[in-house]
Amino acid sequence: MDAPADGVNAPSAGFVEREGDCCKMEKMILVLATRNRGKSAEIRALLEGFPVEVRDLNDFGPIPEVVEDGATFDDNAYKKSSFVAKVIGFPALADDSGLEAAALGGAPGVYSARYAGENATDEANNAKLLKALEGVEDRSARFQCVLSLAVPTGAALTYEATCEGVILDAPRGQNGFGYDPLFYYPELGKTFGEMSIEEKSRVSHRGKALAEFRGEIDKVMKWVHLRTEEEKRLRGIGHSH
Repeated sequence: MDAPADGVNAPSAGFVEREGDCCKMEKMILVLATRNRGKSAEIRALLEGFPVEVRDLNDFGPIPEVVEDGATFDDNAYKKSSFVAKVIGFPALADDSGLEAAALGGAPGVYSARYAGENATDEANNAKLLKALEGVEDRSARFQCVLSLAVPTGAALTYEATCEGVILDAPRGQNGFGYDPLFYYPELGKTFGEMSIEEKSRVSHRGKALAEFRGEIDKVMKWVHLRTEEEKRLRGIGHSH
């Protein structure tokens, strides 16, 4: 987990009510900075059972789209999380992820979602990828994911993970989204499109990054709580001591 953008040390305390030496953990509202229902379902499944009330942009009215023009996954993830947190007023979790094919010099990379053009469908992106790899022997590729958790003040935490695999020459499976039907994971002998959500969550780039996030959820919640209280003080509405 990376340190917050403004240099304050990483998480140390969540939505906590202190009573003497005891503390009671409350649920944290976490907004997923996406309208992609497939992505939301994966993240909800990974955070099930934790003190987090997960929402996504489908639960809110229209907000402006974030222009994902960053040079890296990290840039785009932070852009989305910080914007959504500021506009909606709750902590926001964004991921920017994509496929990097070795033979294509890491393409489609940050352009994965719009590889075949703005508003391209998954089918169009997959077709363009297969065309680009026609006759290419090296089919190795990796999915990369960067998760950014931001609070309304703009401070953020970052988690990163990758998953190595191979691009097939034809899609297999009906599950998942994006390039999942083309991405073959040798250890399980399946494409992401053939895996259940549970199987994919254990091995995928997003699953690994979320597992790290989930493993530190108590610290993350404490960090969010401290940041929230800090914002209140800066606005002059905090409690006096």
